Amino acid sequence: MAKRGIKRSQRLRYNGVEKEVVWRDRALLRDLLEKTPHASPQELAQAIGRSVSWVKKWRKRLAGGDPHDPSVLCSRSRAHHAPYFCWDMRVTQRIVEMRFVPPENLKRVPGPRALLYSLPRDPQLQAAHVPLPRSSRTIWKILHATGCLLTSSKESPHPSELRAPLEEIQMDFKDVGSVSPEHSPQGKRQHVIEVCNFIDAGTSIALLAQAREDFHEQTALETVITFLRQYGRPRQMTFDRDPRWVGSVSGRDFPSPLRRLLLCLGITPHICPPHRPDKNAYVERYHRTY
Repeated sequence: MAKRGIKRSQRLRYNGVEKEVVWRDRALLRDLLEKTPHASPQELAQAIGRSVSWVKKWRKRLAGGDPHDPSVLCSRSRAHHAPYFCWDMRVTQRIVEMRFVPPENLKRVPGPRALLYSLPRDPQLQAAHVPLPRSSRTIWKILHATGCLLTSSKESPHPSELRAPLEEIQMDFKDVGSVSPEHSPQGKRQHVIEVCNFIDAGTSIALLAQAREDFHEQTALETVITFLRQYGRPRQMTFDRDPRWVGSVSGRDFPSPLRRLLLCLGITPHICPPHRPDKNAYVERYHRTY
């Protein structure tokens, strides 16, 4: 049976049967060689039902072993027998030294390409006449093996802690459509209508959704005030880094009006880090429902 056309589970199922068939064919070949030592490979292959190349390979192996030893019928190990190449310790040590003390007045930490350029120019390695790496990938492997580079470990996902009702409110904007100049009261050119959604993280219930075509920093703040008047003061409000929420990109120059309002009311503003919509998961998941 050809192994390429069947699945792995089926191969494992027939593995024992195939092993018995292979051992039987090898033992049959050994018996035929003892009875008819002058038979041609074509005749032996026809009698066993194998290919001529298979007969030639195993005839050579059986001829070099003890005919009464059953281990001769076993396949040879496919493991790597030759020792793997290992770089000279002087090369590894010099790469680490160049990493911490940049060569040739280099004003930065040398990377693999810079190290690959500097290694053949090093007088110590030139005098040692040792083989040097010729690929930046090899330099990467040496730096990882010596601990000069740390592998980035991804944090395992863990569920967020449960919130009480109205303890944390998540808010975000959602594009819902566009308005043509004919239907706009101000006669603006075609623009997008947005909805500001407020989701309770404790119950996953949408509390407020206000749609406008002119959301900016002032109107967004008015929407938050409308929500606070209707539902009261939560302990924490979570939002992303939209300039209408946080003002400047860094937020270090001066706190935005929204952040100052929340701090004055005793509400903790929680700003999500960049590229982490999972920190604002309830409102982001609600956006996918429409």
